[in-house]
Amino acid sequence: MTTFDFSPLFRNAIGFDRLADALESARRVDANGYPPYNIERVGEDKYRITMAVAGFGADELDIEVKENKLKITGKKADDIADRQYLYRGIANRSFERAYQLADYVRVDGAEVKDGLLHIDLVREIPEAMKPRRIKIRTSDEKLIGGDAMKQVA
Repeated sequence: MTTFDFSPLFRNAIGFDRLADALESARRVDANGYPPYNIERVGEDKYRITMAVAGFGADELDIEVKENKLKITGKKADDIADRQYLYRGIANRSFERAYQLADYVRVDGAEVKDGLLHIDLVREIPEAMKPRRIKIRTSDEKLIGGDAMKQVA
């Protein structure tokens, strides 16, 4: 298995340690594919995770966001005691799935419908982080009352 050395990155960049952690966790292969899910982009800054949770009610699912980590947990009570299966092909087990969220991505809502859990995410960049234009004054402009105004010749 290939390992990556991120030390050159840390010599030239400050504050990218979370990026290295995210790359390291993405490198690890998740062998457990249960429950199946989709991640889709539904708008410029909107995303949706759709997870197949057939057999789970809303009261058996838990969604938690902590420090840019989204954790979805399904707790299913084992009902084997009162049922006798001839064949059991439907997965009916508890699960936990975690996703690393980028900065400024928040959970906008969640809904269970037709055996699917839909989690809507939105990226909201603060105004202070958005690009803005800076007015360039010329030598013939004078600052009056906080506004840059041109002098009339």
